[in-house]
Amino acid sequence: MPDLHILYLALGANIGDREQTMNRAIELIEGAVGTVVRRSSFIETEPWGFLSSNRFINAVVCVHTALSPFEVLRATQNIEKQLGRTVKSSGGEYHDRPIDIDILLYDDIHVDTPELCIPHPLMHERDFVMVPLREIMDGEGCIYEYKGR
Repeated sequence: MPDLHILYLALGANIGDREQTMNRAIELIEGAVGTVVRRSSFIETEPWGFLSSNRFINAVVCVHTALSPFEVLRATQNIEKQLGRTVKSSGGEYHDRPIDIDILLYDDIHVDTPELCIPHPLMHERDFVMVPLREIMDGEGCIYEYKGR
């Protein structure tokens, strides 16, 4: 049996059927990345880093994965494409999007490449990440141990 790693992913959606897209993303993560062991509540937030009249739904999931960090990156980017994301934010320019999946933490490793930074370099500046992350890391208020739908 391969070694399993503890991975935290942030999810956000602000166009389309946001809740349905978030639930579908979690299902696809379960199929392509690893076992989702905890999931935060969905919270509704204002856009961060750009102006939009579309509010976000955000959540964080904890996943046990056998994938490497770069395999997780490729898998989550593929999930974003499957769910309709065509433009990835870059250079600090953000857009409305049907889904966004960010790697927050992977075990206690640090990665710093042009393609991937772990821990996520802006996570501490974003309440829409830190509130749901604390919810499932502390175990307080966690809506359930995730068992699928």
